[in-house]
Amino acid sequence: MTSDDTILFEVSDGLAHLTLNRPTSLNAIDDRAARRWRDLALEIAERDDVRAVLFDANGPAFCAGGDVLAMSRMGDGSAGSTGAFVTELADIIHEGHRTLQSVAKPIVAAVQGAVAGGGLGFMLVADVIIASDRAKFVSKYADIGLTPDCGVSTLLPEAVGMRRALELTLGPRMLSAEEALDWGLVTEVVPAEQLDTRAREVAAFWLAGATAAFGQARRLLRESVGRGYQDALDDEARTIGAAIETPESVARVAAFAAASAKRAAASTTTTPKEPTA
Repeated sequence: MTSDDTILFEVSDGLAHLTLNRPTSLNAIDDRAARRWRDLALEIAERDDVRAVLFDANGPAFCAGGDVLAMSRMGDGSAGSTGAFVTELADIIHEGHRTLQSVAKPIVAAVQGAVAGGGLGFMLVADVIIASDRAKFVSKYADIGLTPDCGVSTLLPEAVGMRRALELTLGPRMLSAEEALDWGLVTEVVPAEQLDTRAREVAAFWLAGATAAFGQARRLLRESVGRGYQDALDDEARTIGAAIETPESVARVAAFAAASAKRAAASTTTTPKEPTA
């Protein structure tokens, strides 16, 4: 396996397709995959031909988090070297997360099998999460004496609320797909055989519509967390001002105005009634 195929990547008709591709390791993220994740996030942000993103994984699991065994063997053997290496890799992964959070391109994830530890953070980078009915969700950090990374400490409480995030992180709870849906951890649950089709339907809806507007909407919502209300309002004002001048918006607003005028004209046209005896 080369460094380039730890995560597969292709772009077709405006859709970037990211696929975690370490199935024999349950798609756990090692040092090569961490760097690949960051680099692909930057590429997605920079490419004008990418308008939406589909994120999935090969094999029986979506993502088991970080490849702890591989990371524990890294470093030069001196005291603290492993910790420094893991910190560096976490920073690299987090750079990819930050990039994807701020990009104005909507992301749909197709999630199968187990999602554990940092895998929750990878999954929650997506805006719409379609889960297989066989998916399972668990923290497991404390089982090996570790703490959340990959954005879990922020993204998990955003998704399910602090009380439930604490329950999942501090206890042995494993969520079924239906429980994850009830908690708000995922958007939709479908039979396993329909997972890819449904995720692609979501992406196709974005690509067939006002894709740029969808992208800016997700950026505004994502970046609203942790910033002041006035900053969010100012960003909204600037963003909608720029949006209304785009060719796509000009055409759609004109079509909306024409349809509204047609409906108004139809509502004012009355058919003469037949005289009554």
